[in-house]
Amino acid sequence: MNDLTRLFAPRGVAVVGASADPAKMGSVMMRSLSSFDGPVVGVNERLSSPADGLYPSVAAALEAGQGPIDLAVLCIPAPLCPGALERAAAVGVSAALVCAGGFAEVDDTGAGFQAELAAVAARHGVRLLGPNTSGFLAPHRQIHATFVPGAGTVPAGGVGVVAASGGVNHALAFLLASAGYGVSIAVGLGNAVDVSTADVLDHLADDPDTTAIALHIEAVADGPRLLASVRRAAGVKPVVALVVGRADVGDFARSHTGALATAWRTTRALLAQAGAVLVDDERQLVSAVGQLSQSRLAPSAEPGVVLVTAQAGPGLLVMDDLRSAGVAMPALTQATQERLGDLLPPMTYQANPVDTGRPGDTFDEVLAAAADDPGADLVAVYALSEPDAVDLAVTLRALTGPGRTFALATGGVETETQPQRDKLIADGIAVHDGPTGLAVGVRALVTDARARHRAAAPATPDVPAVGAAFHVAGRTSWDEDDAKQLLDAIGVTTPRRRAFDSMESAGRALDELAGPVAVKILDAAVLHKTDIGGVHLGVRNRADLDAALTALAGIGATRVLVEEMAPAGVDLIVGARRDPVFGPVVLLGLGGTIAEALADVAIAGVPLSAADGSALVDQLAGAAVLRGWRGGPAVDVDELTAVLAALGQLLVDHAHLDEIEINPLRITRHGLVALDAVITTRSTDGQPHH
Repeated sequence: MNDLTRLFAPRGVAVVGASADPAKMGSVMMRSLSSFDGPVVGVNERLSSPADGLYPSVAAALEAGQGPIDLAVLCIPAPLCPGALERAAAVGVSAALVCAGGFAEVDDTGAGFQAELAAVAARHGVRLLGPNTSGFLAPHRQIHATFVPGAGTVPAGGVGVVAASGGVNHALAFLLASAGYGVSIAVGLGNAVDVSTADVLDHLADDPDTTAIALHIEAVADGPRLLASVRRAAGVKPVVALVVGRADVGDFARSHTGALATAWRTTRALLAQAGAVLVDDERQLVSAVGQLSQSRLAPSAEPGVVLVTAQAGPGLLVMDDLRSAGVAMPALTQATQERLGDLLPPMTYQANPVDTGRPGDTFDEVLAAAADDPGADLVAVYALSEPDAVDLAVTLRALTGPGRTFALATGGVETETQPQRDKLIADGIAVHDGPTGLAVGVRALVTDARARHRAAAPATPDVPAVGAAFHVAGRTSWDEDDAKQLLDAIGVTTPRRRAFDSMESAGRALDELAGPVAVKILDAAVLHKTDIGGVHLGVRNRADLDAALTALAGIGATRVLVEEMAPAGVDLIVGARRDPVFGPVVLLGLGGTIAEALADVAIAGVPLSAADGSALVDQLAGAAVLRGWRGGPAVDVDELTAVLAALGQLLVDHAHLDEIEINPLRITRHGLVALDAVITTRSTDGQPHH
């Protein structure tokens, strides 16, 4: 059951742990809930009978006519929470918020309390938020279930917040309030013993008050479920995600919520693939989600942005950011430039960006001309507040309509800018406080439009099935020849080769293969052959071959692989691995281990669409090298996507396969060739084998 209605829209609330002491958490919670227009009752189970407006139990409050009560807020120590929840659930409470700490984030004893709490919730079908959280806000319903002072001042708005941390939840809510957007529902998950990120995403996707979702992630328990919820939500409203864990924060994260920090790179990559817009910090999160809560571009592979600036310097900052991020800023048509030429001084730049010099009495016509250009999906506007020259709120209100989308940044004296901002946001136009915020908002719009365009064409490459004659299931030992036979079976090109079981028989290699050959040790236990001198390249004659075989025998080789040398080209590392949280994922990098050291790798989940494959290439810093740098061979993106998709599908079809790596996969003028491959499996003991 995933209905969170009684949690976020209860008919009545009981605060267990309410006290006459105003400093106690329960008393603070009672004050926070005072704006709720339903019954809010205080419960103190130390009492034997009602006193000072408090009841000894939820049952006693109901008997006194203080109901119905759907939500119990537990503001009591961890050891007391399971019993209190049991008693509340027995009289019909169907949702609970547990604010106390002292659970799995502390020690094994706390983990025991958490397990008891989870068992009670599951037994009674109670939806439980927390424990170890400062609560949630639902301003549209006047519910402020939080002990954080001032949270009741956060206005109702269109942004739903789902945060791993109660503290981050409130920090974002206050930032969104300051930015003029407010929140629909803002939730801090805490230890997430029951209600999860995915649960809240599903709820917000259907919530009519929510127009965009801000997502903060520290750890992921169920990767596939999270991605499914992000994918569903992003299909109907924008999702912006901030993932913690770029650096090593594991110990601190574990002490905070009792869960390990998630794999940052993988989580970000798969969230983006599912349709989320990624940001790097909380300020970017507010700028991006604020923008997307007000407007959303139509799905497009390459939305066009026109920048109109009333001050050239700030406009350059915006343009530099957008073009560095690969945002398309097409030149305006000749007709548009001629129209602008009649409106602006001759010394201003009018091709895109459009520099007005400063806002004048033709500023509205300039914006209209920019918005009407055939290449303009969005007009980004930067103008300092100059109310004597132009009223931005009035101007943009008059111009906004079908086919015209605006994003604005302005600055100036707060007494001037705040009223304008409030009017503009009320009219559905996002307002940023500087060039950087505007650039973040524009990038969010573009990224979201691109993601929805990819989602509209999810066709996946045809992946050849491995024939019954090739034994995969249960096989735990794979040498290079075995791995390449599997690659051959799924349509990945490998060099012509021969495997020899003795040094003597390997002497036939030059008679059976053409051109120079590579001679390698063939041993499933050796993963990095070059590290031990196990690879000899450019062998052309019998003397070279004998020397290579002698050297290999010297390092203990008993079997060898001899294969034709591939033509020159660009080397990639590609692979598929079984992520412990998300399941099978694929990886693409340039230059083998160097790419990994430089973090120039791209990751995606499976199944992999053609659009996903192209996006992987574009994500690499070295993407230009793959696309034919200085006359070099260019990768066939469809062929590369097919290879990646096939590797990922192998892991889907065969649960004991743990990882498949091709390193290098060479781009040649005749296509892709797998020069080396390693397969890692897991046997019934759960240990890796090669």
